[in-house]
Amino acid sequence: MNGSSSWADQWDNSGTAVVRSGGGGTASNSNTAKYKEKFGHGLDKTKAVASSGFKKLKTGSAVGFRWVKDKYHKTTNKH
Repeated sequence: MNGSSSWADQWDNSGTAVVRSGGGGTASNSNTAKYKEKFGHGLDKTKAVASSGFKKLKTGSAVGFRWVKDKYHKTTNKH
């Protein structure tokens, strides 16, 4: 270990834990807002692609089932 804190100090539940901050608030908040905005745009694109894919899947499966149904009816009507 590095000697600065022990395992027991890291998992102490006494309520006197020292919390170290990662940096200033304004730079962190602006970066967070920027990433949230980019993430939101990414989700919009993902939703659009998923919606388009679902529509294609729905149409394709409907056409496939109709084809199978037509083939079945053709074979059963020959008798």
